Amino acid sequence: MDRAQASTPQVAALCDLAAQRAARDQGVPLDVLRTITRTETGRGGKQGLQPWPWTVNMEGAGKWFQNEDEARAYVFSHFKRGARSFDVGCFQINFKWHGAEFDSIDQMFDPVANAQYAAKFLKKLYAEMGDWSKAAGAYHSRTPTYATRYSARFDQIRADLSPATVVAALPGRTRRNRTSDGPLPLASLHTPAPLIAQGSVSMGSLVPIAGSVASSRALIMIE
Repeated sequence: MDRAQASTPQVAALCDLAAQRAARDQGVPLDVLRTITRTETGRGGKQGLQPWPWTVNMEGAGKWFQNEDEARAYVFSHFKRGARSFDVGCFQINFKWHGAEFDSIDQMFDPVANAQYAAKFLKKLYAEMGDWSKAAGAYHSRTPTYATRYSARFDQIRADLSPATVVAALPGRTRRNRTSDGPLPLASLHTPAPLIAQGSVSMGSLVPIAGSVASSRALIMIE
Protein backbone atom coordinates (compact mmCIF):
# COMPACT_ATOMS: atom_id res chain seq x y z
CA MET A 1 0.00 0.00 0.00
CA ASP A 2 1.30 3.47 -0.86
CA ARG A 3 1.63 5.95 1.96
CA ALA A 4 -0.67 8.18 -0.03
CA GLN A 5 -3.44 5.66 0.58
CA ALA A 6 -2.62 4.85 4.19
CA SER A 7 -5.04 5.71 6.97
CA THR A 8 -4.02 7.69 10.03
CA PRO A 9 -3.53 4.55 12.21
CA GLN A 10 -1.43 2.98 9.47
CA VAL A 11 0.78 6.05 9.22
CA ALA A 12 1.21 6.13 12.99
CA ALA A 13 2.14 2.43 12.84
CA LEU A 14 5.09 3.21 10.57
CA CYS A 15 7.12 4.25 13.60
CA ASP A 16 6.29 1.06 15.50
CA LEU A 17 7.16 -1.15 12.55
CA ALA A 18 10.45 0.68 12.15
CA ALA A 19 11.02 0.23 15.89
CA GLN A 20 10.39 -3.51 15.56
CA ARG A 21 13.03 -3.82 12.87
CA ALA A 22 15.54 -1.67 14.73
CA ALA A 23 15.00 -3.57 17.98
CA ARG A 24 15.72 -6.83 16.20
CA ASP A 25 18.72 -5.51 14.27
CA GLN A 26 20.38 -3.50 17.04
CA GLY A 27 19.47 -5.49 20.14
CA VAL A 28 17.54 -2.71 21.85
CA PRO A 29 14.34 -3.62 23.74
CA LEU A 30 11.28 -2.97 21.60
CA ASP A 31 9.41 -1.27 24.41
CA VAL A 32 12.28 1.21 24.81
CA LEU A 33 12.10 2.23 21.16
CA ARG A 34 8.30 2.37 21.15
CA THR A 35 8.43 4.57 24.23
CA ILE A 36 11.05 6.90 22.76
CA THR A 37 9.07 7.50 19.57
CA ARG A 38 5.99 8.34 21.63
CA THR A 39 7.94 10.61 23.95
CA GLU A 40 9.36 12.40 20.92
CA THR A 41 6.36 12.59 18.58
CA GLY A 42 3.34 11.15 20.40
CA ARG A 43 -0.13 12.61 20.18
CA GLY A 44 -3.25 11.44 21.95
CA GLY A 45 -6.12 9.65 20.25
CA LYS A 46 -8.68 6.89 20.62
CA GLN A 47 -5.88 4.33 20.78
CA GLY A 48 -3.87 6.31 23.31
CA LEU A 49 -0.57 8.06 22.71
CA GLN A 50 0.61 7.27 19.18
CA PRO A 51 3.76 8.31 17.29
CA TRP A 52 3.75 10.34 14.09
CA PRO A 53 6.53 10.01 11.46
CA TRP A 54 5.94 13.38 9.77
CA THR A 55 6.98 15.39 12.81
CA VAL A 56 9.48 18.26 12.71
CA ASN A 57 10.94 20.29 15.55
CA MET A 58 12.36 23.43 13.94
CA GLU A 59 14.64 25.31 16.33
CA GLY A 60 12.45 24.41 19.31
CA ALA A 61 9.03 24.67 17.64
CA GLY A 62 7.44 21.27 17.09
CA LYS A 63 4.86 20.56 14.40
CA TRP A 64 2.95 17.54 13.12
CA PHE A 65 2.28 17.48 9.38
CA GLN A 66 -0.40 15.71 7.38
CA ASN A 67 2.11 13.86 5.24
CA GLU A 68 5.75 13.38 4.41
CA ASP A 69 5.72 15.83 1.52
CA GLU A 70 4.49 18.71 3.67
CA ALA A 71 7.04 17.94 6.38
CA ARG A 72 9.91 17.95 3.91
CA ALA A 73 8.71 21.11 2.21
CA TYR A 74 8.64 22.82 5.61
CA VAL A 75 12.19 21.70 6.37
CA PHE A 76 13.36 22.75 2.90
CA SER A 77 11.98 26.27 3.27
CA HIS A 78 13.74 26.75 6.60
CA PHE A 79 16.95 25.14 5.39
CA LYS A 80 17.10 27.70 2.58
CA ARG A 81 17.01 30.54 5.11
CA GLY A 82 19.90 28.94 7.01
CA ALA A 83 18.26 26.73 9.65
CA ARG A 84 20.35 23.72 10.67
CA SER A 85 19.12 22.84 14.16
CA PHE A 86 15.99 20.80 13.53
CA ASP A 87 14.73 17.32 14.39
CA VAL A 88 12.84 15.06 12.01
CA GLY A 89 11.01 11.76 11.90
CA CYS A 90 9.79 9.08 14.28
CA PHE A 91 12.73 9.50 16.64
CA GLN A 92 13.41 13.21 16.07
CA ILE A 93 16.97 12.93 14.79
CA ASN A 94 18.74 16.30 14.87
CA PHE A 95 20.20 17.44 11.55
CA LYS A 96 22.89 19.68 13.04
CA TRP A 97 24.45 16.93 15.13
CA HIS A 98 23.60 13.77 13.21
CA GLY A 99 22.76 14.74 9.64
CA ALA A 100 26.21 13.72 8.40
CA GLU A 101 25.36 10.11 9.28
CA PHE A 102 22.65 10.05 6.59
CA ASP A 103 22.82 10.27 2.81
CA SER A 104 20.18 12.98 2.74
CA ILE A 105 17.45 14.66 4.72
CA ASP A 106 15.08 12.53 2.69
CA GLN A 107 16.71 9.48 4.26
CA MET A 108 16.43 11.02 7.72
CA PHE A 109 12.65 11.12 7.27
CA ASP A 110 12.52 7.43 6.36
CA PRO A 111 11.06 5.64 9.41
CA VAL A 112 13.38 2.64 9.10
CA ALA A 113 16.60 4.65 8.71
CA ASN A 114 15.47 7.01 11.47
CA ALA A 115 14.78 4.14 13.85
CA GLN A 116 17.99 2.28 13.07
CA TYR A 117 20.10 5.31 13.88
CA ALA A 118 18.16 6.05 17.06
CA ALA A 119 18.58 2.44 18.20
CA LYS A 120 22.34 2.52 17.61
CA PHE A 121 22.61 5.77 19.52
CA LEU A 122 20.53 4.47 22.43
CA LYS A 123 22.60 1.30 22.55
CA LYS A 124 25.78 3.39 22.97
CA LEU A 125 24.16 5.39 25.73
CA TYR A 126 23.01 2.23 27.50
CA ALA A 127 26.53 0.79 27.30
CA GLU A 128 27.74 3.93 29.04
CA MET A 129 25.01 4.21 31.68
CA GLY A 130 23.73 0.68 32.19
CA ASP A 131 20.12 1.82 32.49
CA TRP A 132 17.56 2.41 29.75
CA SER A 133 15.82 5.23 31.59
CA LYS A 134 19.09 7.12 32.02
CA ALA A 135 20.01 6.36 28.41
CA ALA A 136 16.69 7.85 27.32
CA GLY A 137 17.40 10.98 29.33
CA ALA A 138 20.80 11.38 27.68
CA TYR A 139 19.17 10.77 24.31
CA HIS A 140 17.27 13.98 24.94
CA SER A 141 19.95 16.02 26.70
CA ARG A 142 23.25 15.84 28.56
CA THR A 143 22.08 18.57 30.89
CA PRO A 144 21.12 16.69 34.10
CA THR A 145 17.95 18.68 34.83
CA TYR A 146 16.55 18.18 31.34
CA ALA A 147 17.66 14.56 31.18
CA THR A 148 16.01 13.75 34.51
CA ARG A 149 12.71 15.31 33.44
CA TYR A 150 12.80 13.45 30.16
CA SER A 151 13.58 10.16 31.93
CA ALA A 152 10.57 10.66 34.18
CA ARG A 153 8.34 11.22 31.16
CA PHE A 154 9.90 8.21 29.43
CA ASP A 155 9.25 6.02 32.49
CA GLN A 156 5.62 7.14 32.66
CA ILE A 157 4.95 6.40 28.99
CA ARG A 158 6.80 3.09 29.18
CA ALA A 159 4.72 1.98 32.15
CA ASP A 160 1.49 2.81 30.31
CA LEU A 161 2.60 1.37 26.97
CA SER A 162 0.08 -0.95 25.35
CA PRO A 163 1.27 -4.28 23.91
CA ALA A 164 2.97 -4.04 20.53
CA THR A 165 0.84 -4.80 17.50
CA VAL A 166 2.79 -6.61 14.83
CA VAL A 167 2.58 -4.76 11.52
CA ALA A 168 2.84 -6.96 8.46
CA ALA A 169 4.51 -4.58 6.03
CA LEU A 170 5.72 -1.03 5.63
CA PRO A 171 3.70 0.89 3.03
CA GLY A 172 5.79 1.75 -0.02
CA ARG A 173 6.98 5.26 -0.74
CA THR A 174 5.44 6.77 -3.85
CA ARG A 175 8.17 8.85 -5.44
CA ARG A 176 8.23 11.74 -7.85
CA ASN A 177 11.38 13.45 -9.02
CA ARG A 178 12.37 16.81 -7.61
CA THR A 179 12.87 19.22 -10.52
CA SER A 180 13.81 22.45 -8.75
CA ASP A 181 17.33 23.09 -7.53
CA GLY A 182 17.92 23.52 -3.84
CA PRO A 183 20.46 22.92 -1.08
CA LEU A 184 18.72 19.86 0.36
CA PRO A 185 19.40 16.47 -1.21
CA LEU A 186 15.74 15.50 -1.08
CA ALA A 187 15.72 12.34 -3.14
CA SER A 188 11.98 12.07 -3.56
CA LEU A 189 8.60 13.53 -2.71
CA HIS A 190 5.05 12.28 -2.84
CA THR A 191 1.62 13.86 -2.63
CA PRO A 192 -0.55 11.91 -0.19
CA ALA A 193 -4.13 12.74 0.60
CA PRO A 194 -4.59 14.74 3.82
CA LEU A 195 -4.69 12.62 6.94
CA ILE A 196 -4.86 15.01 9.88
CA ALA A 197 -4.69 18.70 10.49
CA GLN A 198 -1.29 20.21 11.10
CA GLY A 199 -0.59 20.77 14.77
CA SER A 200 2.10 22.11 17.04
CA VAL A 201 3.77 20.63 20.09
CA SER A 202 7.00 20.96 22.02
CA MET A 203 8.99 17.78 21.67
CA GLY A 204 12.36 16.24 22.47
CA SER A 205 15.64 16.70 20.65
CA LEU A 206 18.33 14.13 20.03
CA VAL A 207 21.61 15.76 21.01
CA PRO A 208 25.26 14.66 20.60
CA ILE A 209 26.79 12.40 23.22
CA ALA A 210 29.28 15.10 24.15
CA GLY A 211 26.81 17.97 23.83
CA SER A 212 27.32 21.16 25.78
CA VAL A 213 24.69 22.82 27.95
CA ALA A 214 23.94 25.19 25.11
CA SER A 215 23.47 22.44 22.56
CA SER A 216 21.46 20.37 25.01
CA ARG A 217 18.76 22.90 25.79
CA ALA A 218 15.39 21.37 26.56
CA LEU A 219 12.97 21.23 23.69
CA ILE A 220 10.31 19.21 25.49
CA MET A 221 7.72 20.58 27.84
CA ILE A 222 7.30 18.16 30.73
CA GLU A 223 5.01 19.03 33.57
